[in-house]
Amino acid sequence: MPNQKIRSQKISDIVAEQLESMLIEGSLEPGQKIPTERALAERFEVSRPSVREALNKLEAKGLVIRRQGGGTYVADNIGMSMTDPLFDLLGSHPEFNYDLLEYRHALEEIAAHYAAVRATESDHQIIRQRYQEWLDGHNARLGAEKEAELDWRFHLSIAEASHNAVLLHSMRALLSLFKQTIATNLTYLYTEESRREEIRQQHEAMRDAVLERNGEAARKAVNNHLAFVEETLQHSSRFESNAQRSLRRMSMIR
Repeated sequence: MPNQKIRSQKISDIVAEQLESMLIEGSLEPGQKIPTERALAERFEVSRPSVREALNKLEAKGLVIRRQGGGTYVADNIGMSMTDPLFDLLGSHPEFNYDLLEYRHALEEIAAHYAAVRATESDHQIIRQRYQEWLDGHNARLGAEKEAELDWRFHLSIAEASHNAVLLHSMRALLSLFKQTIATNLTYLYTEESRREEIRQQHEAMRDAVLERNGEAARKAVNNHLAFVEETLQHSSRFESNAQRSLRRMSMIR
């Protein structure tokens, strides 16, 4: 067998891989400031030049950005949007609101189940915090857009606790679309005061089921919440929308 040199992996490559893993698992979020070179060097027990080289590698891939005098940040757009123009169209056509809600329903049931099974104590702390932030905004009646943001952050905390990178980034990728539909939905849902209390109870049930590590209860709580939203929003325009779609398809194949 011919002699082959075994090259040891560069320290900077190892650090870059560690940081990439943190991006994939959601430990580093879009727009988040990355710790200083000194802090990273201490954390990974390597030299600052190795950390600097690792960050340069991530910057070359478009994963992080450097701000003059302001540190290094995770790229704002990483994992946050679908680049296909079709997704912009989905967001701008209200008739597809229900399609997005059904897709979200499927993702969140799975995420809640895994969150209940896999969440760490740190995850629990974040879920409690995000729930309380949502509840405070909900009670303060901050308006549809702000409440939608807090609502989404609570739901996303459960997806983060699922420790499934594909699920998490699928939800983050559709963030802008979901936030838009949540705001639209809330505007209609809260036309009746009683629905505010029902949604509060549903969110509380989701939180409690995950914290109690009950996967089936967590899945059921998400189903109850999103089914309630879907059923409440159901009206004749949904069926009219389906009919219009069918007619358009028929006209295209003639």
